[in-house]
Amino acid sequence: MNNNRNLKSFVKGIMYIAPAFVLLLIFNIYPIIKSFDMSFYTRYNYYKDIVYARGLDNFYYIFSDKEFLIAMKNTFIYVLYVMPISIILSLIIAILLNSNIKFRGFFRTVYFIPFITSTVAISMVWRWMYHADHGILNYLLQVIGLSPVKWLSDPKWAMPSLIILSVWKSLGYNIVIFLAGLQNIDEQYNLAAKLDGANKLERIKNITVPLLSPTIFFVCIMTLISSFKVFGEIFALFDKQPGPLNSCLTMVYYIYNKFYNQYQYGIASAAVFVLFIIISLFNFIQFYIGKKKVEYH
Repeated sequence: MNNNRNLKSFVKGIMYIAPAFVLLLIFNIYPIIKSFDMSFYTRYNYYKDIVYARGLDNFYYIFSDKEFLIAMKNTFIYVLYVMPISIILSLIIAILLNSNIKFRGFFRTVYFIPFITSTVAISMVWRWMYHADHGILNYLLQVIGLSPVKWLSDPKWAMPSLIILSVWKSLGYNIVIFLAGLQNIDEQYNLAAKLDGANKLERIKNITVPLLSPTIFFVCIMTLISSFKVFGEIFALFDKQPGPLNSCLTMVYYIYNKFYNQYQYGIASAAVFVLFIIISLFNFIQFYIGKKKVEYH
């Protein structure tokens, strides 16, 4: 009887997860496998779906392509700036919003709005703010006696403009996650430290941050992945261009150009595979560090 019950429970469980598994297989697993396979296509008829030759030529091509190397460099620069700035700012704001300040609920809503707003809409607003002649940022610079900046047309300022937008956009989600983690910390730890004479900064450093480390670890992973995949902000901010002189050309934008504009599917797939390896490598490093640094209670 017990064996029959276990079998029935097992079959029911399979039936419950089968629809989700089928969708995962069709829309996630199969495209990954197909993309990996396409990265070796060197001669391919898209209309007839016939592969005439396979090889490593696509990988040789991308690593000798100056545009791809520029895209890799820009992507790493973008990630190295956006990730720490976004996480640190989000954590500071979350700690402030978790304290007893006035209009706390209002500020939480305001900071979360960018996350639920369309990337294109946000980018268009920032594009107006960055306008060289009529933008509010240049107006403020002139008010304090500084020269206006060509935010979107000067290669030196294009990447900083993108980074500022991306950091601002990512704050909402990170703040909400940090607030959830902060509210799970037992207040008795802080009260005990306060009685021992620890000031606010000491309590944050020695109690809040260690107890919040699993949440910080999660936010780091999510921010890393989203930073490597940046595309929509660039597409809308620079009017369907990768910035002046490819100053904001990223790996995902390179893939988009090769696939949708130049119809070089094998090269695009090879670039996707390289991006997948890079993200996986960074995540592996994060998990390795996380095992030593993250404190689970």
